[in-house]
Amino acid sequence: MALSDADVQRQIQHMMAFIEQEANEKAEEIDAKAEEEFNIEKGRLVQQQRLKIMEYYERKEKQVELQKKIQSSNMLNQARLKVLKHRDDHVGSVMDEAKVQLGSITRDQAKYTGLLQQLLVQGLCQLLEPTLLIRCRQADQALVEQVIPGALAEYKAKVGKDCQVKLDTENWINAKKTGGLEILAQKGKIKVDNTLEARLAMVSQQIMPSMRSKLFGPNPSRKFFD
Repeated sequence: MALSDADVQRQIQHMMAFIEQEANEKAEEIDAKAEEEFNIEKGRLVQQQRLKIMEYYERKEKQVELQKKIQSSNMLNQARLKVLKHRDDHVGSVMDEAKVQLGSITRDQAKYTGLLQQLLVQGLCQLLEPTLLIRCRQADQALVEQVIPGALAEYKAKVGKDCQVKLDTENWINAKKTGGLEILAQKGKIKVDNTLEARLAMVSQQIMPSMRSKLFGPNPSRKFFD
């Protein structure tokens, strides 16, 4: 039975409505999928940037902490250096005071004469040479000439050997020196410096650890005491 034009139109309208509905559903599905993919990509990008920002500020925080440690270390080192300088200055002032007090030894002629003889005997025993040249301050010439015989006798009694000693009257020890002697052998190639300043320096090196301990207390970081 043939369809009327009205029936054909209704079927066409029905088919068009069905196709349009299918197209709308498909478009909605595509939009939903696109929005989902967009949100996923947006979340990924946001998370990626968030991680970058966190890493950036972590690096900045580490740099700040490092700068604080460096600054603290520098300030601590500067403080230690200041303490060490003040200690060295204090030790230096003690040594300067000791040098000033050396002058009192030479003012006591009897005591100084005995000291010169002992310094000469020590020098002779150190060198053990048959001939020696000694030097002194020009102001001490008479005292040194006075102690030479006694020093030679004491030397012979100690080592059983004779020694010829000559006083150098052409080259004196600097008058600024407090006193003492220089004993030379082998044409001046070997010298024993027994001036009072040299002996003080030697003694100060030996007693420096104990002197520092008395002045500033024991060093907590020191491990060896030999």
